[in-house]
Amino acid sequence: MNTYAPLRQPGFPLFLASLFISTIGTQAQLRAIGWQIQRSFEDTALLLGLVGLAEAIPAVGLALIGGWLADIVDRKRLMLVALVVMLGCSAALWWLTPWAYTGDRLWLVYAVVAVGGLARAALIPSRSAIGIDLVPKELISRAVTLRSFAWMTAAAIGPMLVGPAIAVAGTRGAFALDIACMVAAIACAAGMRYRSPPRPPREPMLAGVRAGISFVRGDRMMLGAMALDLFAVLFGGATALLPAFADDILHTDEIGYGLLCAAQEVGAIVMAVAIAHAPPLRRSGATMLAAVAVFGACMIGFALSPWLWVSIGLLFVSGLADTVSVVIRSTIIQVRTPSHLRGRVASVNAIFVGSSNEIGAFESGVAARYLGLVPSVVVGGAITLAIVGLTALRVPALRRLDRVDQHIDGDEAGRER
Repeated sequence: MNTYAPLRQPGFPLFLASLFISTIGTQAQLRAIGWQIQRSFEDTALLLGLVGLAEAIPAVGLALIGGWLADIVDRKRLMLVALVVMLGCSAALWWLTPWAYTGDRLWLVYAVVAVGGLARAALIPSRSAIGIDLVPKELISRAVTLRSFAWMTAAAIGPMLVGPAIAVAGTRGAFALDIACMVAAIACAAGMRYRSPPRPPREPMLAGVRAGISFVRGDRMMLGAMALDLFAVLFGGATALLPAFADDILHTDEIGYGLLCAAQEVGAIVMAVAIAHAPPLRRSGATMLAAVAVFGACMIGFALSPWLWVSIGLLFVSGLADTVSVVIRSTIIQVRTPSHLRGRVASVNAIFVGSSNEIGAFESGVAARYLGLVPSVVVGGAITLAIVGLTALRVPALRRLDRVDQHIDGDEAGRER
């Protein structure tokens, strides 16, 4: 099957463009906030972690409502509203930069980040469902791979642009980049050809939310894949602490910081390209478990490395491994979910991902505050390795999974216990 066949589907190219451009902006935004905090305060580990918590509380707390909305209203319209709110947040951060990074005003930055998290609660399930609605079932796995490739490429480009932008125009330059990206993403989304599929009779909100949760709980393979990602990244990730590692351990400048931020995503791009041009993965479940184990080992090595280029290399390898896990997990979720539940299932997945990323950033900050910067990441990586072993034992269906696209019929999803 042609790797790029989904690009011939009406609306899918503009969908990818909007995803790609908006991701550059959000990645630049988060890295710029982290750098400004690192330069404005001492003992920043907890302050950096609070950025993730500020975004996670609304993004995770309201994700199920966002998923319910994505299944009952026009998904394109909901996506556009969310992007417009995120544009407003980008503009607010640009305006706040000269004077908000002080002890009694930093809460304003956290407040804007929280509003952005609220928008994400609606954006993620609507965008996830749209990306699958735009392609026929036989192209879902290819569409997931292309979407992952677009996201990962943008997630690498954003951090790589942050260092030069800050060096040339200060932190406000990075936020200006974010604003430009959001405007372009909105334009692409608005021009996208898309019609929401027929929706089932509207359910009450609580009943609709429960339906999405029950579907995920009933599919042990899907739940196991989500949980593996949640706990592995929750404890094993170190992204939120990169400003502190760059400054305190590796003693590098803005350019070195940008390279550290981008290394993981560059590895992700390389692996996404390889997966896109390879035949369907065999022994997908065992491969996913091995990839998460490699990710945890790389985090341990990164924490112990005092050399910039070794650290960059370990982050690069962790990006390779993480991409394998992300593509397999995303494909499992998409191909096993029927259309009328895609928004709600995507919102459940968003809770797992948001918990692992944003709440994981807060966990990293707290752990670094009380254990120390290096020990906190070493312990987290060790916990990740333990979680891989526990998942392999407790979810044998995931361990035995061969080809993900063997379960391509979403209407049959969830029947395996």
